[in-house]
Amino acid sequence: MTIRLKDITPNAVVEKVETLGDDELDELCEAAEKAILDGNGFGWLNPPPRRVLESYWRGVLLMPQRDLFVARLDGAIVGSTQMLRPPPNNEAQAHAAQLTTFFIAPWARGHGLARGLLKAVEEAARAAGFGQIDLDLRATLVAAIQLIEQAGYQRWGVKPRYALIDGAHIDGFFYSKILAAPA
Repeated sequence: MTIRLKDITPNAVVEKVETLGDDELDELCEAAEKAILDGNGFGWLNPPPRRVLESYWRGVLLMPQRDLFVARLDGAIVGSTQMLRPPPNNEAQAHAAQLTTFFIAPWARGHGLARGLLKAVEEAARAAGFGQIDLDLRATLVAAIQLIEQAGYQRWGVKPRYALIDGAHIDGFFYSKILAAPA
């Protein structure tokens, strides 16, 4: 699945990937490192050693419960997100996928790529038969919160002490979006 964002930026593309070449892996690691340093580290507060990051992304591609989506600007990977499927033993929550590890490198923001990633995951979730997407974010990620709320995600909960950053506890927000049936 590839989504071209030519209405926003002609050189912007979002796609689901099943493999990454060495150069693509390097681009994804570089974008992740910059996002982590910018405070959007999907859990990481400091970039881990490159070999750890490379192992993480290779592992994502091996997990059948995860679909990896990447955002490209001028052909280079500049961000990503994942759609996480519930485990087979969780029949009660089999209707909902989770969006996780959502980021765009700081230098690539403003081209509609984050919206494109959301759209791609929503389309993939519908196609896979999911009726809902859930996600959670730190309360400090103001731009991400604004983006997902504008995309129709509804905040349903707050977790105090969701994260510990520089000795301070940060709340977390939990969101869901009900998906329309596939066309």
